[in-house]
Amino acid sequence: MRALLWLLILAALAAGLSLAALNNGGYVLLALPPWRAELSLNLMLILTLLGFFLFYLFVRSFGALIALPASVREFRRHRAHETADSALREAVIMSMEGRYSRALRLAEISFDAGHAPLLAALLAQHVAHRMRDEERETIWRQKARASDPHGSGARLMIEAGIAADKRDYAAALELLEEFTRTGGRHVAAQRLLLRVYQGLGQWREVERVVRQLKKHKAMTAEQAAPLRHRAQREILGQLKVRGETGAELEHFLRALPESDRLEPGLVLHAAPILCTTENHAEAARLIEDALDAHWDSDLAAAYGDCKCGDTLARIAHAERWLHVHPGDAKLLLALGRLCRRQQLWGKAQSYLEASLSVQSSRWAHLELAALLDQLGQETQANAHYRAAAGEFSQ
Repeated sequence: MRALLWLLILAALAAGLSLAALNNGGYVLLALPPWRAELSLNLMLILTLLGFFLFYLFVRSFGALIALPASVREFRRHRAHETADSALREAVIMSMEGRYSRALRLAEISFDAGHAPLLAALLAQHVAHRMRDEERETIWRQKARASDPHGSGARLMIEAGIAADKRDYAAALELLEEFTRTGGRHVAAQRLLLRVYQGLGQWREVERVVRQLKKHKAMTAEQAAPLRHRAQREILGQLKVRGETGAELEHFLRALPESDRLEPGLVLHAAPILCTTENHAEAARLIEDALDAHWDSDLAAAYGDCKCGDTLARIAHAERWLHVHPGDAKLLLALGRLCRRQQLWGKAQSYLEASLSVQSSRWAHLELAALLDQLGQETQANAHYRAAAGEFSQ
């Protein structure tokens, strides 16, 4: 409808101009002695319009001719930019596909073209590391640093990750600390920091980072628990190596949340360390609390190694557990040890034989052999010593 309207308007305008030109009797006289020229006004108007059009066309053509070199340069620059950008994007894809040689070549093309030089250099450095090409990795690390005078977080994270892969944990920690100073505290950095602290044996820091990751929901409770418990066991081991007193060990254990302090694996690790500091009573109490909360046969066996304090009370406590876990061979072994220590020979022999009837073990054979030796039953004792040796050889 709009097109039809414009067509009617143009037709009316053309008709009007035609009538105006037809009824226009004017003329133009051009005099340049000795010549004279007479033109109709209509022709003069047409020639004037045509002249203006030709002049405009000439000016535009001349301007385009003058700007041609700049246009060619811009066209080439744009084409080079598109080529470099395409190379960089393809390099990322090749890297993800594991086609590292081609990814490295494409990243080099992008870097040489000056397109996103830092990104291209970091990608090339990462790919060279994946290829285990130390020489090219070093070259691209230097290029990345030259392209990044202000120390961007991306470069620091890439370098820290590579250092951690090479087990150069000290260098990785230094880079991550620099990254943290720039405000980088995101989850990926914390995960890498956790790995670095594990490599350095800084287990208190490992425990702290694990708690942070769990707090920010970057790690589930099931994922965090094994790492946290291992860190706590390693801390206990470090305290033992440094020769810390029993009071300091107790202080560390009491500072832990109850769920961690009574975790069977941790208690199994902590009890012998407490015993080395002659703190057998605390070791026994810790085992009792842990077993009351979570039953663990290995921990029950360790209960029999606590050598001082009220042994009769411990026997009574263990016998209460036996009512709940009557077929636990390791609990029976612990009871046998405790009864032997209390010189309850009959009960000790009964418990040790019951333990062997449930499950044959080297330790039960050795314990029973030593008891029979004490009782002067050398023949039976030797039989159990041989059985223990057989268990050991298996």
